[in-house]
Amino acid sequence: MDIELTKAVAALRDELLEAAQAGDGQQLTFVVGPVEMEFAIELRADVKAKAGFKAWVVNTEVSGGVNRGSTHKVKVTLTPKGADGGDLLISTRDAAPIAPVPDSHLGR
Repeated sequence: MDIELTKAVAALRDELLEAAQAGDGQQLTFVVGPVEMEFAIELRADVKAKAGFKAWVVNTEVSGGVNRGSTHKVKVTLTPKGADGGDLLISTRDAAPIAPVPDSHLGR
C-alpha cells in the first residue's frame, strides 16, 4: 500500500500526541527527542500539486513481477515540539515529583 509522505508524517504526529495523552498523570516523563524516519519514495505527477509532483511512500517489496517507477531513499530527522514550542513530554507537565528509590532496591 502506498501512502502520501505528508500522511505518513501526520500519522507519526498523531501517534506521538496519543502517547503524550496516554501518559497523562504518570510520575515518570519522557522527553521526545529527534525522530528519524526513512522512506522509499516515488515522485509522481500531480496536476493539483503546485510543483507538479507529489512524494509517495512506497513498499519496495514488489511481488508478481510488477515494475515500479524510480524510487528514492529519503531520511528525515524531526524534533517534535509542543504547541507552546517547548519539548513534547510523554506525560503531564504537572506530575508529582518522583520519590527516590530506597537503597535496599538498588542492592546496597
